[in-house]
Amino acid sequence: MALDETTITILGATGSIGTSTLDVLARHPGRFRVRALTGYRNISLLAEQCQLFRPDLAVVADAEAATALRERLGAECDQVGVLYGEEGLEQAAATGADVTVAAIVGAAGLRPALRAVADGGRVLLANKESLVMAGALFMDAVARSGATLLPLDSEHNAVFQCLPGNFCRGRPVDSGVTRVLLTASGGPFRTTPRPELEHVKPEQACAHPNWSMGRKISVDSATLMNKGLEVIEASWLFGIDADHLDVVVHPQSIVHSLVEYVDGTMLAQMSNPDMRTPIAHALGWPERLASGVAPLDLVGLGRLEFQEPDHDRFPCLRLAYRALRAGGSAPAVLNAANEEAVSAFLEERLPFMEIAAVIESTLEHASTGDVSDVQELLAVDGSARQVARDFIRRAGATQ
Repeated sequence: MALDETTITILGATGSIGTSTLDVLARHPGRFRVRALTGYRNISLLAEQCQLFRPDLAVVADAEAATALRERLGAECDQVGVLYGEEGLEQAAATGADVTVAAIVGAAGLRPALRAVADGGRVLLANKESLVMAGALFMDAVARSGATLLPLDSEHNAVFQCLPGNFCRGRPVDSGVTRVLLTASGGPFRTTPRPELEHVKPEQACAHPNWSMGRKISVDSATLMNKGLEVIEASWLFGIDADHLDVVVHPQSIVHSLVEYVDGTMLAQMSNPDMRTPIAHALGWPERLASGVAPLDLVGLGRLEFQEPDHDRFPCLRLAYRALRAGGSAPAVLNAANEEAVSAFLEERLPFMEIAAVIESTLEHASTGDVSDVQELLAVDGSARQVARDFIRRAGATQ
């Protein structure tokens, strides 16, 4: 192994973030070596990735998937150890890699991300739910371990790039920062009349106009919940309260976020809507790496538009702000209810416009408060999911 070779583990290698990360790595042969890849049940793609990058370890969902992966890999890749389940994820997150990409979607990504942080290396965070659910616990773990936490979400990576070098988390005014603005594309229904939203189908909600993403995050984008979760994530990442975090709809998805300064300056990070840009930035930071993303054609763009978000048509954004201001475990309850409601919508058990209704009812009826550890947090998560499922069943019965 070359002395300057950086080792990397990718938790969630077969998702859109994982595949984009591997695309960037492939553009820099000899600079990175893959330690571990995890892929849940996408055996075919994970096998291809293992054959190309030859990791030490691959992790899948269960014993059956592990057997299938071993058969796919055969003798050609017998140096790849295959594990499964939570124990396998724990080992993948604890490989001691220089860089760990935390890209497992949803609440399932919390424990592996925390384990990666405990190792004290560089953690590139794409799993926003880790901070939404466990913001205080997660940031305390980062402080204890000395890990370097860099955001992979395009919006938070953009904020990171626009902040001053002397920025102090939790004291933005000391660095001259007065406000952070996260941009939202508005999703596929930005101009859809409200009555038509009552009849939205999953395939319509998953057809994002600018980004190629998984089904769950695509639905979150369609409801604007994704932006709400990002507001909560930004609050924890940068130590900025809800009153100084705004959302602006920007249909072109060229400006990824903005930072406003006390002197009236506003800095924006701009690039084509391709996740390889923030991934390459975080992989190389403080250097810049080629990402494979085409440069912007400003003349071809012609103009950039910005609009206020419609909180009445898209109440999920309002609910996220409500949970952030409530604090404690309220964001975890919000996230649990959203995951259950989105899953029900994708399975056509819940109408699109009922997603927000389920979340709001769960926030009103589930227990919230301060939590002191991950076990307590997961208990809150489980309880909130049960409350949400009850509301989903009632909503389904009235269709």
